[in-house]
Amino acid sequence: MSSKAESKMRSHLTKVKEDLMTGVSFMIPFVTIGGIFLALGYAVSGATGTGVQDVFGATGTFGWFLAQIGVAGLTIMVPILGAYIAYAIADRPGLAPGFLLSYIIQQGNVLAAAGEVMGLQAGEAAAGYLGALVAGLLAGYVARWIKNWEVPDFIQPMMPVLIVPVLTMAILSPIVILVLGVPVAIANAALTAYLEGLQGGQAILVGGLLGAMMAFDMGGPVNKVAYVFGVGLVSEGVTEPMAAVMIAGMIPPIGLAISNFIAPHKYAEEMYENAKSGIVLGFSFITEGAIPYASADPLRVIPSIMVGSAVGGAMAMSLDITMPAPHGGIFVVPLSNSPFMFLAAILIGSLVTAALATLLKPDYEEGVGAPEEADATAGASAGD
Repeated sequence: MSSKAESKMRSHLTKVKEDLMTGVSFMIPFVTIGGIFLALGYAVSGATGTGVQDVFGATGTFGWFLAQIGVAGLTIMVPILGAYIAYAIADRPGLAPGFLLSYIIQQGNVLAAAGEVMGLQAGEAAAGYLGALVAGLLAGYVARWIKNWEVPDFIQPMMPVLIVPVLTMAILSPIVILVLGVPVAIANAALTAYLEGLQGGQAILVGGLLGAMMAFDMGGPVNKVAYVFGVGLVSEGVTEPMAAVMIAGMIPPIGLAISNFIAPHKYAEEMYENAKSGIVLGFSFITEGAIPYASADPLRVIPSIMVGSAVGGAMAMSLDITMPAPHGGIFVVPLSNSPFMFLAAILIGSLVTAALATLLKPDYEEGVGAPEEADATAGASAGD
């Protein structure tokens, strides 16, 4: 492959990543509202004697209303993901097709009927966020293609609100429902069943992998893949991976702050203030609090946080710790089925990270990376 073609391919992949991140960023508020309100609905139902499992049968109660809001948020979040991926690619003409195509493949009855047409047993499973992700990309590219057609001037005003959305839906509906929706729904059902039945070594492996991904780029694309994976399963009623993801995302800033506190001679003096905020950011589930440390010394810090987060994630999955809320950090710990073990996993993972970082880093004054750390710290301070 020529350097020109390689550069073009890299540029395209970068743009695809940016489009996906746009969809995720618009989806997250829906995720947060849905998860927290649903968890609050369960909590209120349990506290008022209705029973956690009976919240949806207690029509008109406070817990029931909270749960309805939560379900609405978690239901709408997947079409929102597809809609704003398409929007990032094709602007406004891609929004409605992206939403509707992503929405229709979340309807189990539609995919069951489509499976019969295809001669496959799709059951009542939805295509989930993976289906919405691909549907959003397809809608965006097709809408952008149609939007760029040369048309007479009198037709141009109708393009963004009529012609582009309708033609995009007409072209893609059979493809998305039959060719995409049915196989992805089958795969999604199999994945959900697999995760529900995880035990022993399998649970540890999945939890460790999710944890390492959460720490690897601290809020970047790999982190977001793990996060969206956990969030998508919350809507399927599988909440153990979300606990692993949240615990793993909280560990890096906390673990590095502990290391900074116990071994201040291994860090620039200015980083001590960053450690104080790192504790707050970590407990708030803001993994980006570890970035100043990773920027200053990536070769030592990134492996340290990946191992600590992998330990926390593996512990969460092996102990079947749940988390029905997709965000909130320390503030939603009471919603877990085992709040004390949730906190224990954070503590153990953070101590592992702190121990590794402290062991691997040289004394700051003598370290080869000291000037770079000082520059990174100064840059972070200037950015603030």
